[in-house]
Amino acid sequence: MDIEDYEEELEAFSIWMKDAGYTAYTQKSYLADVRQFLASLNDKRLDQVKKLHVVSYLTSVRERGASDGTRNRKHASVNCFFRALNELELYTTNPASGIKKSKTESNREPVFLDEGDLQRFLSVVDGKYKNRNLAVFLLMAYMGLRVGEVHTLNLSDYDAERGSLSVFGKGRKWRNVPVPEVIVPFLERALEERLDPWRSKEDAMFISQKGRRLSIRGIQGIATIAFDRFQSEFPSARRKAYSSHKLRHSFATMLLRKGADLRTVQELLGHSSIQTTTVYTHITSREKEEAMARLNVELPIL
Repeated sequence: MDIEDYEEELEAFSIWMKDAGYTAYTQKSYLADVRQFLASLNDKRLDQVKKLHVVSYLTSVRERGASDGTRNRKHASVNCFFRALNELELYTTNPASGIKKSKTESNREPVFLDEGDLQRFLSVVDGKYKNRNLAVFLLMAYMGLRVGEVHTLNLSDYDAERGSLSVFGKGRKWRNVPVPEVIVPFLERALEERLDPWRSKEDAMFISQKGRRLSIRGIQGIATIAFDRFQSEFPSARRKAYSSHKLRHSFATMLLRKGADLRTVQELLGHSSIQTTTVYTHITSREKEEAMARLNVELPIL
């Protein structure tokens, strides 16, 4: 069997994802992962696939140098594929279910910007589309939106009277996020300067220079340029692997440091499980040193 022999199932999966409200970016990523998995099956029919075959594929992914996070994403793609085929009554089993995730490196130093760094980062944002880009970064850094959520924002999602945004997040769930007063002028200036869309009925909040909805990749690219400028004068040893997602990470870290409870932060971030929110409860080396300095240690004289 060639990959073309699975086209009916791939088409069904594509239809299922569209109906479930997955973003175009997620659909493309999941389909690419599933095609890679199917190519590894050595012509097996899908009703012959066992859990061993899925684990074997995931092992080969790791052996090719993929990170734990990438391995887990590919597992999620394959699991979602079989779940879709189950729900569409094409198959009755899911060989990808019940396979444990790889433990990602939890002891790695977390990457985020503190409030001073955030202000310096925002100060380097420049260029023809400065106000649009600033608004994009502010929504992630001070409201905790994901890149995909910024991408899917529509003009109608902003309630200026109530000062809130309706955000369509993971799991097809909506949440209302208050817009901090200091951010309102930046958002409204970006909306006033909104580029003319190519299609007259385009409701996207942020428009690219090509007149289309600003893409996820476009947002990531804008962030990469800004972070490169932000760190341009840093020695290489001080430079960090910043990305657009680290702005959301910074938001959660700031809230928790200011005493917000985990449940509130969970709601603002749109996490389905509070366990996910606990990722942001990291302690920095400086905080450890400050805690240790409070100890009153009295030792006998040697």
